[in-house]
Amino acid sequence: MSSFVAMIENITPEIYQSLKLAVEIGKWPDGRKLSQEQKELSLQAMIAWEQQNLPEDQRTGYMGEQACESHAEPIPNLLFKTSDTLH
Repeated sequence: MSSFVAMIENITPEIYQSLKLAVEIGKWPDGRKLSQEQKELSLQAMIAWEQQNLPEDQRTGYMGEQACESHAEPIPNLLFKTSDTLH
């Protein structure tokens, strides 16, 4: 595990951007396709690097504050007025 931690500490912002692009498009900058193992390891490295170097709202998977939709205002019926209903 210490070799993984050491690797993360040596990732520069440029290397991070290269890993991120490779994961997004599934190819290395030279056009070679990433294997499934390479995708998984690259994504793990990206997430670990982000934990140490980016604010939470810029990290992979950040979804922001989640509001409960059950308290939302009802959507008005634009087709019929309340007096137009049959029941």
